[in-house]
Amino acid sequence: MEMLDGLSVLNSFPLAELEVGKHLYWHIGNLKVHGQVFITSWVVIAILITASIAASRNIQRIPSGIQNFMEYALEFLRDLAKNQIGEKEYRPWVPFVGTLFLFIFVANWSGALVPWKVIHLPEGELASPTSDINTTVAFALLTSLAYFYAGISKKGVVKYFAGYAQPTPILLPFRVLEDFTKPLSLSFRLFGNILADELVVGVLVLLVPLFVPLPVMALGLFTSAIQALIFATLAAAYIGEALEEHH
Repeated sequence: MEMLDGLSVLNSFPLAELEVGKHLYWHIGNLKVHGQVFITSWVVIAILITASIAASRNIQRIPSGIQNFMEYALEFLRDLAKNQIGEKEYRPWVPFVGTLFLFIFVANWSGALVPWKVIHLPEGELASPTSDINTTVAFALLTSLAYFYAGISKKGVVKYFAGYAQPTPILLPFRVLEDFTKPLSLSFRLFGNILADELVVGVLVLLVPLFVPLPVMALGLFTSAIQALIFATLAAAYIGEALEEHH
């Protein structure tokens, strides 16, 4: 009882108030749409489209400025896909892997650099799209569909699933289990890291609102970039595994 009384006293003097779990929903007929994720996702898409148009509007033989930056990003993504998928098979998958990386990268950074809290909603608040589990699960499921499509389109249904039992049938249940754990690990790793970073920064801003959060925000930007790289690299690696011939 004394412990409960002590907790009630502490709760009467809150040091910080941070709401988690409230969302803005749009009702379209019988369909309930997550409004916050839609708004922030379209902002990220608009940023990427604007950057692409600016980089390709006046292409120069000797690139400079944003054209140089976008060509460097394309070369980086091409090398990432080539290293994970293989030199013979990587080209058709560069757009998919590149889209994953660029969207997740910009979405992660938007959580720290875009002042979402300035925009007030009737319910909930805006944040990075990747801090919502729906977004990360969607990307993970798309990755699963991509490597299934890659393997089946190259080997056929029978040959692809027959590879689950190679080199020994004992591995069959583990291969099936792996197909479930891959999207789970992809989605929860990205979601957990981005949400945790935003919560830590939010609490620190409420407690020490000036200098202390700045190093944490800088570390968060670095972590966000690493998470985008990890997700894109693993997606490309899974596609490469599906395309690989078993010997």
